[in-house]
Amino acid sequence: MVAESSVRNLVARLRVEIAGDQVGQVAVPQTHLPAEEAEVDFGEFTASIAGVVMKLCMFCLRLSHSGKAVHIAYANQSQESFLDGHVRAFEALGGVPVGMIRYDNLKPAVIRVALGRERFEHPRFIALRSHYGYDSFYCIPGKDGAHEKGGVEGEIGRFRRRHLTPVPHVGSLAALNEALAAADARDDARRIGSRAETVGAAAERELPLLRPLPGVPFDVAATLSCRVDAKARVCVRQSYYSVPARYAGRRLEVRLGASTIRVLDPSAHGKLVATHTRSLHKGSEDLVLDHYLEVLVRKPGALAGSTALVAARACGAFTPTHQRFWEAARRAHGDAGGTRCLVGALLLHRTMSAAAVAAGMDAALGLGNYDPDLVAVEARRRSEATTLGAPPPPVPLPPGAGAAAAVVRPVPSLAGYDQLLLAREESA
Repeated sequence: MVAESSVRNLVARLRVEIAGDQVGQVAVPQTHLPAEEAEVDFGEFTASIAGVVMKLCMFCLRLSHSGKAVHIAYANQSQESFLDGHVRAFEALGGVPVGMIRYDNLKPAVIRVALGRERFEHPRFIALRSHYGYDSFYCIPGKDGAHEKGGVEGEIGRFRRRHLTPVPHVGSLAALNEALAAADARDDARRIGSRAETVGAAAERELPLLRPLPGVPFDVAATLSCRVDAKARVCVRQSYYSVPARYAGRRLEVRLGASTIRVLDPSAHGKLVATHTRSLHKGSEDLVLDHYLEVLVRKPGALAGSTALVAARACGAFTPTHQRFWEAARRAHGDAGGTRCLVGALLLHRTMSAAAVAAGMDAALGLGNYDPDLVAVEARRRSEATTLGAPPPPVPLPPGAGAAAAVVRPVPSLAGYDQLLLAREESA
């Protein structure tokens, strides 16, 4: 018979012999000086965005000395998200580590792994590092190098358990990132392990020592060339975004950012023609009703079932006032004529505020006249009255005239001009 303790001691010695040299596997405690180093990594988590449960990616940058971290949610782990995470994290911290940032072999940063710690970095990532002036340090590939940036590895799991459980429900990705920023602020009161001071107290000593931010933030957007299809859309990363209909069939420049998409006209010296929030889902459409108004003047029957109208209603751009105006105009002029009246009123949004156009439509509804020119006149009157600080003058009607009577213009007056002169003299 052999005692159990003897067997355990033998097994322990055999494990050491089988594993080989254990001295080389011993971890050496490290001390990280303030503002010298940071660690970066991505992690996955689940959230409900506008009622849709989806997997998202969380960018995390953690200062090695204080443990203060910045967490930012993205729809994917693309290079735009990777670069944008750095820019936003540096802005949140108010500076850049003066030494290095530790990474594993993320594809947005590394094109190819060479011998040892040598890496062939992506040119866009090199441009980011050069812009902010820090060095990169790459961990050993696989599990063997996980301990080399164990701070951020543990931070992602801790943050997910502490702030993202249960699954958060938000209306948009922007709202989710506001919640993550608030969680980062609350974490300033926590202590890491047995440290005497809180994360926030350590960060107060560390943040002033960071390298100041450059005067201009790094532009993370990738430049693409896209052809506009017959539906006045550009396809970017398997999602569709509308542009003004006059660009159909042309090739435009697209600036693809982490959260926004800007469409430019290269033939007009880079004139901005459309801006969209980057979609969270492949195959989705982000269509703006204003981009199709010139087409709807010729094809008024296409408005009722248009996807752009559905989107405008969902976001609140197409209000109940628009709907009442449209219904009244169709009763007076028929479907085609009434829809053209509505389109004419919608075109006013390009040069007037939404409140002024809504006031103009309300006035037209009260008068029973749905001419877009009348809406424009009434909108300008109310806009000018608001600017001058006086209520809009009433429109006089002939004696005994009903609500549908023709509009009679008030007698011209220079009162408004005199008020402008007074304002100009006071400002001088």
